[in-house]
Amino acid sequence: MQLTRRLADFAAGTPTDALPPEVPARALALMTDLVGSIIRAANEADSTPSVLAMVDRLGLAGDGPCTVFGLNRRYGAAAAALLNGTFGHSLDFDDTHSDSSLHPSAPVVPAALAAAELTGASGADLLAAIVIGFEVCCRLGMALDPTAHYARGFHPTATAGTFGAVAAAGRLLGLDGAAMASAFGVAASQASGSLQFLQNGAWNKRYQVGEAAMKGLMAATLAQGGFIGSAEALEGTHGFLRGYSDGADPARAIAGLGEVWETLRIGVKPYPACRYTHAAVDGLLDLQRQHGWRAEDVSAIRVGLHRNGIALVGAPLAAKQRARSVVEGQFSMPFAAAVALLRGRFGWDDYDLLGNPQAEAIAARVDVWNDPSLEGLRHPFGATLEVTAGGSTHSLRIADPSGEPETFPTPGACAAKFGALAGPVLNAGADDWLHRLASLPGAASVRDHLA
Repeated sequence: MQLTRRLADFAAGTPTDALPPEVPARALALMTDLVGSIIRAANEADSTPSVLAMVDRLGLAGDGPCTVFGLNRRYGAAAAALLNGTFGHSLDFDDTHSDSSLHPSAPVVPAALAAAELTGASGADLLAAIVIGFEVCCRLGMALDPTAHYARGFHPTATAGTFGAVAAAGRLLGLDGAAMASAFGVAASQASGSLQFLQNGAWNKRYQVGEAAMKGLMAATLAQGGFIGSAEALEGTHGFLRGYSDGADPARAIAGLGEVWETLRIGVKPYPACRYTHAAVDGLLDLQRQHGWRAEDVSAIRVGLHRNGIALVGAPLAAKQRARSVVEGQFSMPFAAAVALLRGRFGWDDYDLLGNPQAEAIAARVDVWNDPSLEGLRHPFGATLEVTAGGSTHSLRIADPSGEPETFPTPGACAAKFGALAGPVLNAGADDWLHRLASLPGAASVRDHLA
């Protein structure tokens, strides 16, 4: 069977009750994690005013049934998907899937939520759709080969994420396998996302993920209305996998499909920055606790990363050492190291160190290099460290950053992260939202439950 139709049949036809209970439970935890980021970004991200102004000026907002977390109004479904997706990715604090090197929740959850509120779906059906969307985008991200995809200049969260959004929304809109395949065909013309934002710390990255959520919802809605999309959208001569990668392996998209759940391999971020900085931050904080260093005690830091990490957070090094905007800080290994040493942590509020002379002095001591020992491993997010402090050099290898499936945060830790993000915006209302999300699986109507 064709790859496109195989994934389409899986997305449309997998019964909700066929999902192992731990899988939708994990999807709920990941959705809750994303909502915390949405709420904070809706009110504080530097790009939010311009996005909201665009939506209003072009008449995209409308009056509709759909929630945008952190805003005191309801929107039409397309605008809600766009806004929740953009806000969810704006802090770069959203979850990651290591094997595909993408953020699954930001494109998938907003598309699924908008479709659920549009159709009056239940909480259980919403979570099942989110799982299906996760499976599709993560598997396509793996099939692309993230290293080859990055080398072509693409952003996998926005590209593969569009198909995950289609799968989640299409399922809730009631598409059968043929219509879902047609929706994938539409998505193949819409999937986009460039890494060029790295050049100047642009806001494209967060917006193109919101677009992936919206375009996935639109593609599914077109197919629901009988629109005919391209055949063989994934595997065709000019299809997604051939057009977006020089090293695609289509078999990875369906290996263990319906038996191995990539949803359970999604990790949660402890720091609001590119995942490729996290292992090194974990190591620096660990060494700092062991040795009691002050930031000024550290004279040199050498960080080894996978080549994907070099491309995103390590090069060109001189520019990474002088991050001045939030996006530049989110993609700067030197800045992340400086924050860790100065604050003994790295949270959203620590971006107040951008442009701080002491932070820049520490960042200037950070060297980043491509460590070949980190190549060819299953997970690309590890790091090696050499830190010189007080005349002594300490070495450490961190195989995986914290928050990966093997060290997934406890419910208490997840609630604390949600509170740290949503609390400053909602005050006591943060606990109410946490309770509403926790009780979502039993909701007869997502729309009514979140009202």
